[in-house]
Amino acid sequence: MSAISTPPPSLRAATDGRRRTLISLTPLIDVVFILLVFFMLASSFLDWRAIDLDPPATAGAANRLTGAMLVDVRSDDLRLSGENLSLNLIVDRLKQVARDHPDRAIVVRPTEGVSLQRTIEVLDRLAESGMQNISLNRGGQTR
Repeated sequence: MSAISTPPPSLRAATDGRRRTLISLTPLIDVVFILLVFFMLASSFLDWRAIDLDPPATAGAANRLTGAMLVDVRSDDLRLSGENLSLNLIVDRLKQVARDHPDRAIVVRPTEGVSLQRTIEVLDRLAESGMQNISLNRGGQTR
């Protein structure tokens, strides 16, 4: 009896001159990791907050805005109904008004040349302080 035995039929077919192709998983794993890194870098994980602004109705907009408090956002300062004030004072005054008159409208109007970021900061502070009826008006030139 010889020490070398004949291979089983399944292995014999592979050694009959044809070579079996082995599929390597290394390139597949590399591609998966590259895609993972790409999507991690391309994704944004910031917590975006939204401020809800209701557009004024066409028919009742004038009646609803009667007696509204006007906040002018200017490049150098802020005005509440024509009076120069800081943002903290405006928020405090509007909180008092909201306690007495919860349905009072607040109109935020950025003037020409004011950055969008500054306007959003004002809107954000007003929304955080509990103001409910806030509208954004297109800016104009205020003197």
